[in-house]
Amino acid sequence: MKKLFTILLVLVFASNLSFSQSIESKIREFAKNEYPNDTKMQNYVYKKQISAYNYMLTVSDSEVKQIAIREYYNDYSMQKYVYNKQLAAKNYIKTVLDSEVKQIAYREYPNDYSMQKYTYDKQLAAKNYMKTVTNYAAKATAKREYPNDYSMQKYIYDKLVYR
Repeated sequence: MKKLFTILLVLVFASNLSFSQSIESKIREFAKNEYPNDTKMQNYVYKKQISAYNYMLTVSDSEVKQIAIREYYNDYSMQKYVYNKQLAAKNYIKTVLDSEVKQIAYREYPNDYSMQKYTYDKQLAAKNYMKTVTNYAAKATAKREYPNDYSMQKYIYDKLVYR
């Protein structure tokens, strides 16, 4: 029994070591491809990528992690950047108050929290703008052309009134 345990322990250690070496060599290759003639930059990229790889091992939101991996499969620094940006946007979207505008943002970008945030903010600003406009004929035309898109309503309104 003790011998079996020792063999299993050695196998686990060896597979972890092999996996670690595989990641390290993959990252070294990535750095080399980024800067083929600059070893200082290769080392810089390698350290940055290793740090980001280790960070990505610790993240807790698996949905957001998958978004980051899907966008930058082989670039751990970009995965880290996208993960943090997407997570912040996801948390922001949870707090927004205008459900109609939130639906517009979700409909446009169902798998991208960052773009949902951007779209929500842009649509909300345009919605609020359209509430204040005074040329009712131009407003009616804009609403008729784009009934579910406040940004386009604003664009059409401004085009009709100011150009």
